[in-house]
Amino acid sequence: MSIFLNKDSKVIVQGITGGEGTKHTALMLKAGTQVVGGVNARKAGTKVVHGNVELPVYGTVAEAVAETGADVSIVFVPPAFTKDAVVEAIEAGVPLVVVITEGVPVQDSAEFWALAQSKVDASGKQVTRIIGPNCPGIITPGEALVGITPNNITVKGPIGLVSKSGTLTYQMMYELRDLGFSTAIGIGGDPVIGTTHIDALAAFEADPETKAIVMIGEIGGDAEERAAEYIKAHVTKPVVGYVAGFTAPEGKTMGHAGAIVSGSAGTAQAKKEALEAAGVKVGKTPSETATLLREVYAAL
Repeated sequence: MSIFLNKDSKVIVQGITGGEGTKHTALMLKAGTQVVGGVNARKAGTKVVHGNVELPVYGTVAEAVAETGADVSIVFVPPAFTKDAVVEAIEAGVPLVVVITEGVPVQDSAEFWALAQSKVDASGKQVTRIIGPNCPGIITPGEALVGITPNNITVKGPIGLVSKSGTLTYQMMYELRDLGFSTAIGIGGDPVIGTTHIDALAAFEADPETKAIVMIGEIGGDAEERAAEYIKAHVTKPVVGYVAGFTAPEGKTMGHAGAIVSGSAGTAQAKKEALEAAGVKVGKTPSETATLLREVYAAL
């Protein structure tokens, strides 16, 4: 089992002919991902070749979906064109859109997020889930990779991982490589993101193969505090947390656009206390967090 992505997912790459798109399409194929084509309006009708795999390039996402049955799109386009690319994927009804691009204007992210929220099916469920922007994407080890996470860090296993930070996603996967992961998601650290800690926690809670969850946050905003409230009310599986930024100076913007601390709100300590009040064990370092996860998993 996994969340949001599995071996049957059919993936198209928006920006498949660019430098990043070319490099990561090859790596996703190597990871076993079912990449079925790409989109570049200027190169429609051509093909890209990776080893013995030949992928068609379409002019639009709608055409790519109609021809291939794709249900996932990954966006590798420059920030100025990201909004148009994501809007096109939403309008084509793609169920999962992973936006890797860094530096997307917040207003653009807010606009495509709002559009995705407005598109619902007959049951009232949102048609398109967005992961990102400014994120490493999602990986279900041994099945599929949609993003830039190295495929060789870990194996399939019982741990679910949701993280704001890309590099800390990789480190935690490496720290717990002996246990392995059901799915690992890097949700991104921008102020407006498509999938939150809470969305991932809910999905991991519902996944029978995920036995324990690691949640990585960082200073700034109140996403971790809201996640703590959700865990307290709805999550029965053990959750271990890490909050990056214990040594960050107050009032200084750090790294991700969302990571700014105002007074006690948004500090690593405040987030740690909120999570611990919800029964989450919180490590002071990634390694300590991995040790805590091993302890709670061994006790299951």
